[in-house]
Amino acid sequence: MNLKEVLMDYIPYNEQEEKDREQILKFLERGDLVYTRESKDVHMTASAWVTNRERSKILMAYHNIYDSWAWLGGHADGEKNLLLVAQKEAMEESGLRSVSPVTEDIFSIEILTVSGHIKNGSYVSSHLHLNITYLLEADEEANLHEKEDENSDVRWFLTKDGINASKEPWMQTWVYRKLAEKMKSYEY
Repeated sequence: MNLKEVLMDYIPYNEQEEKDREQILKFLERGDLVYTRESKDVHMTASAWVTNRERSKILMAYHNIYDSWAWLGGHADGEKNLLLVAQKEAMEESGLRSVSPVTEDIFSIEILTVSGHIKNGSYVSSHLHLNITYLLEADEEANLHEKEDENSDVRWFLTKDGINASKEPWMQTWVYRKLAEKMKSYEY
């Protein structure tokens, strides 16, 4: 099933997801280009809300660009299997050797604004990330290490503490708290 069909069947959790789903579906009409960064103004990303087995902690990285603790994830870069993207990015950004989906279903959707910034010595204009989030699980005893070109620390937080560690009020309110609420319904 393609992403458009999956999103049509997806039941939004709240008004934010309902409105963002409408917009993501419209952007998907652009075709495969939206899965690449060649679509400069808007492109697909996948994020990982990584939790421990007990669902009491979340894994976050201190992202250099955002100067804040944040979830893990990244650009689709042409890959349409966004669960695979979320898993790959979570491992690359944390040093984990393994992350497993709690469910292969979409956990959350959001459109994220990205302010202009410098990446690899070049300016990247402000743009939108059409983001699909997956709920992943990892061993909190596994070794972690940062990905120096993207983050400067990676660590487990009690969920509330991780949310509060973020310096991004919009992400705290509209994304991280929502994910924490939704996570409660997934038994371990």
